[in-house]
Order: sequence, then structure tokens, then C-alpha cells
Amino acid sequence: MHATVTDHRTDVAVLKLKGELDSDTSAQLHDLLAQLLERPVPRIVVDLSALHFCDSVGLSAFVTAKQVITARGGWMSFAGANRFLVDLLDTVGLSRYFAIFAEVDDAIAAAQI
Repeated sequence: MHATVTDHRTDVAVLKLKGELDSDTSAQLHDLLAQLLERPVPRIVVDLSALHFCDSVGLSAFVTAKQVITARGGWMSFAGANRFLVDLLDTVGLSRYFAIFAEVDDAIAAAQI
């Protein structure tokens, strides 16, 4: 997995994931999320448009981060998920837990409402 973080506006970070997120690459995701969670009020859009696979270890990292983010008054949403990831999030019930948007810009715009 390859990951990059870009800031949009002054308060929203976009975490773009590329490749496969699994037990071999989840430590990298944990490290990135830990850095983003150091922000006073974390607001994160996870761009899944280039992520081809995610297993339960990856999903667990997102759930754990969301719990911390919510406790701090922030939010985390997903954008650009392919059909596999949308179906996976639906199947495990996380589509009710995370906002999922078609595009990163849609997720950022929704945050301004």
C-alpha cells in the first residue's frame, strides 16, 4: 500500500490510499492515522479510489481511528470507493458508521454544511 496526505482548506486532511490494505500494510496505515489524530479536531477524508483491496485488519484500523476522532469532535469519511469496497463496507455494516461519497470533493463539500 502507498499512502499520501494532502491538506484541503486548513482543517481537512485527505488520506489517499493506493494498492492493498491488509495485515502486511496495516502498520503503515496505523502510523499515518496516529499522525492525523494528533490534530486538535481531526477531519479526514479517506480517498479509496486507488485502493484495490482491504481486509479486516484494515477495516479495524479505520474503526479504531473513527472512535478517537469522534471523541475529539472530528469526523472521518470515505470517498471514491470501488464496487468491491462499497460491498465490503455494506456487508460488515460499516456503511452505516462512515459517510461514503463518490468523490473527495463531495466529502469535503459535505463537511461545510
